[in-house]
Amino acid sequence: MEVLEAFPIDRWSGPYEADLRQRARRALESGRVVFFPKLAFPLDESERHLLTASGADGKAKNISFDPEIGALQGTALTGPDRARLQAMMERFARSAATLVSDLLPNYAERLERARTSFRPVEIKGRHYSPIKDDRLLHVDAFPSRPTRGRRILRFFANIAEGKPRVWRVGEPFEAFARQFLPRVGAPVAGSAWLLERLGITKDRRSRYDHIMLALHDKGKQDAVYQAKAPREEIAFPPQTCWLVYTDQVLHAALAGQFALEQTFHLDVEAMGEPALSPLRVLERLAGRPLV
Repeated sequence: MEVLEAFPIDRWSGPYEADLRQRARRALESGRVVFFPKLAFPLDESERHLLTASGADGKAKNISFDPEIGALQGTALTGPDRARLQAMMERFARSAATLVSDLLPNYAERLERARTSFRPVEIKGRHYSPIKDDRLLHVDAFPSRPTRGRRILRFFANIAEGKPRVWRVGEPFEAFARQFLPRVGAPVAGSAWLLERLGITKDRRSRYDHIMLALHDKGKQDAVYQAKAPREEIAFPPQTCWLVYTDQVLHAALAGQFALEQTFHLDVEAMGEPALSPLRVLERLAGRPLV
C-alpha cells in the first residue's frame, strides 16, 4: 500500500472540491499520510528569530500550548518572545483547525482541538530510553490522557529553512496488532480506577487504552521488530504540511528541526468508515468490546 498521498491544496481554508474532500477522508481512514506539498505555514519576520533550539527548556522534548489552561509549557522563553511564540502557535492551531474542518466537514462537529506543539530541537542525535524514543516505529498512545477509543489526528508543518523532516512509516495497523496483541496481558484489577483517583490519568483508562499503551511499548522494545519490520522512509521538505492518524499509522521521526504540530481528537462514529479505526480492529481481533 502506498503510504503517502499528495493533495494540491495551497490555501488554509475552503471551500475544497467534493472529490478532493472524499479522497482525503478515504486516504486518512485507510492509514495513509495525507501530504500537502504546496501548503506552507508562513512566519512573520518578527517570528523568524524563534527558530532556535534555545527556546526549549531542556526538560521536555517539545514546547506545547494547552488550550485548557491557555499557557505554554516546556519553554525557556520569557517576556515578549514568550508571548510572540504563543501567538504564533495559536495562529497555527487556528489555521490547522480551519483546514481540517473544511477539508473533512463530516468531522467538524465532533473534532476536538487538543495540544499544539512546537518542536525546535533536532531529532537526530538525541538519546532516550526505548519507550520514549520516537525514532522507533510506534503508534501513539498517551499514559496520562486516555482516549477511550477516540482517534488521534495530527497535523504537521515543517517550518525549517532548508532541512527536511524525515519519517519512517511502517506496516498497516492490523498486521502490527496481530503480531503484538497476543503479548498483551489483562490490566491489574482496579488499576484504572486508582490511576484516575490519584490524578495520574485525566480520565479512566479503558481496556482499549491499556492495549494501545502496551502495543506502543512492546513494539518499541522489540529490537528484532524494529530492525526487520516493513517500513518506508519519507522526507517532508521545508514549507510543506501533512496530516495523519498517528494512533493507526506506525511512524518514527528520524531527523529534522523546527516543526509545528496540532493534535485533534475525534469520535470513531464521526468517521466515514469506523470499522477501520484501531478500536474496531482491536475489538474484532480480541472478540470483545474494549470501551
